[in-house]
Amino acid sequence: MVAHEYAHGWVALRHGDPTAYQLGRLTWNPAKHIDPFLTVILPALMWFMTSGALIFGGAKPIPVNPRNYRHYKRGDIAVSLAGIVTNLILAVSLAVLIIVVGLIGRSSPAFADSASLVQRMLALGVWINIILAGFNLLPIPPLDGSHVAKYLLPPAWALQYERLGRYGLLLLIVLLTVGRPVLMPYFIFLRTLYAGTMRTVMPFILPTAWTL
Repeated sequence: MVAHEYAHGWVALRHGDPTAYQLGRLTWNPAKHIDPFLTVILPALMWFMTSGALIFGGAKPIPVNPRNYRHYKRGDIAVSLAGIVTNLILAVSLAVLIIVVGLIGRSSPAFADSASLVQRMLALGVWINIILAGFNLLPIPPLDGSHVAKYLLPPAWALQYERLGRYGLLLLIVLLTVGRPVLMPYFIFLRTLYAGTMRTVMPFILPTAWTL
């Protein structure tokens, strides 16, 4: 999530908006991206309310001022997609690291057990980043995907669509609870994407990686 938020701020700066930089949010320090409600209270509440079946939360959103963008539409789309692209790059990079660690583990048997654990951690990272990218692509305000979807609508519809953002958190919670059957095909697609990635790196998975 830190990389996701940093990417938003960095791309915003590149497009002319220094808001995140000026407020000290263009940083890799995780503490700067913690929101008391979104990062701590909401996930804990969801955990207890669903007995651990569903956890939902997020980082403190990066502050941006789209009016500072040199090209409003181009900047808005680029900044919105920056976090998603970053998560996808991380997913691919972690998959590559699984291969590298597997090769190291095979060449150094003494390192094999530790390498298998590292591979398992990397695989979890691949899954988390695919989920983060896919979830943020959903066209539900204020998720990143909505900033792209609104440009596909007539101006009057886009304005009403943006106003849904004030109810965005509630809509997401409803969708993730009672509306899960609606989202299930999409999450099955994300799971299939993850499975395909893991099949690609499977020849490099160390034998003990999934037995820990």
